[in-house]
Amino acid sequence: MTVHAMRRPRIKPEHRAYRTVEGHVRIGSVVHGIGAEVQDADGWIWTLVQAMDGTRDVADVVAVVSRRHPELRLPDPDIAQAMTDLTDAGFVEDAGAEPPAELSERERERYSRGMTLLRWMDLSPRSSAWEPQLLLRRASVLLIGVGGTGSAAARDLVASGVGHLHCVEPDVVELSNLNRQTLYREQDLGRPKLDAALTALRALNPDTQVTGERREVRGPADLEDLLRVGAGAGTDSTGGPYGTDGPYGTGATGDGDGTGDGDGTGDRGATADTRASGYDVLLLAADRPAEIRRWANRVCLATGTPWAEAGYRGPLVGVGVFTPGRGACWQCLRDAEVERRDLRLGPGQDEDAASPRMPWNPANAVTAGLSGGLLAHAALMLLCGVPPVEPGCRFGLNLMMPGDPVMQRSQRRPDCPSCAVRPDPARAASGVAGPAPGARPGSGDQGPS
Repeated sequence: MTVHAMRRPRIKPEHRAYRTVEGHVRIGSVVHGIGAEVQDADGWIWTLVQAMDGTRDVADVVAVVSRRHPELRLPDPDIAQAMTDLTDAGFVEDAGAEPPAELSERERERYSRGMTLLRWMDLSPRSSAWEPQLLLRRASVLLIGVGGTGSAAARDLVASGVGHLHCVEPDVVELSNLNRQTLYREQDLGRPKLDAALTALRALNPDTQVTGERREVRGPADLEDLLRVGAGAGTDSTGGPYGTDGPYGTGATGDGDGTGDGDGTGDRGATADTRASGYDVLLLAADRPAEIRRWANRVCLATGTPWAEAGYRGPLVGVGVFTPGRGACWQCLRDAEVERRDLRLGPGQDEDAASPRMPWNPANAVTAGLSGGLLAHAALMLLCGVPPVEPGCRFGLNLMMPGDPVMQRSQRRPDCPSCAVRPDPARAASGVAGPAPGARPGSGDQGPS
């Protein structure tokens, strides 16, 4: 979207400019990563941003700047170029753009606050401020695990207006789940989590299609099958071909909340034409079996599917975001972290002594909610490009030290056993049947770092 194609360009309300004591122009708010400062020795940039108030077309804005600064003899193309630069930086929207017909008046009211947040974080020129919301509405997401992290992520995505969410979960609601899995109620005890989740999510937003199946993921072939089935053929626990038990029965027991052991965008990555998947994004919120992240990484590489995984380890909460062909894959990030770590283990000590794993998940509604919120946020990044964070990274929070940066990024590794030779999506079936040569069994369960 160029500024010349806009009917009435204006600085986004959230990016309103102000002048500094030096006379320069700051624009884009005071949020780090958005705001910018423009030198303005002659004062005409300030006039420009003031004139871009949504009441004028490009020619009229240029005329205002020229008229107020005749002594500068500014060429019209230079003024127009400054408008282009501001537009390319993501500070400008078209106040004259018509509301998208695809969104009803009711939907525009429902998502009006979310649209303004996306507009604030969006640094891409758009034909309409509603475009990211439309991308979300058209999206289809596969969610593995509807426990602590997964139920919070599902709630946030459905409330935010994702078009279709397909949930996969084998477990039943237990009393110990209820301190953190806020999608469920005491009357749901003993009920399949999937059934309770579908009921709650459909009530939350009837405009979102929510489907699911009670199914356990036991290997990469299961993930591949789920992705291949795709959005158009999602099964439903209340009426799908598997009924409420799924083809694998009830599966695992316990919390199965997809959190305690997880380890560790800009564009949406592969398009529907190149993906061997019916879903736009896979979200992994399950921690069983231990190799499930490695499986997801290989399957998503093979199918060209962007994906994210989230979890918590005590007070550490994190999310990893990955797009095949862009940046490091999960395995690259994992191996880089293993190389960086120096636990200074004494003789006879192993990693489990430094990072013990327990049969329960130390968690509450806060850590689970933060983890699920970050996973939903990652989905927005992958689906809408807002905010424009490059994939191939893991980020999060350390609740013990809120100012402690939790960010992990690595270069794509040329010797990576998973992505160094990227499988052909058209041959996904043969490319994900087993572990990659050189893969280390059991190394896929590292917690957020």
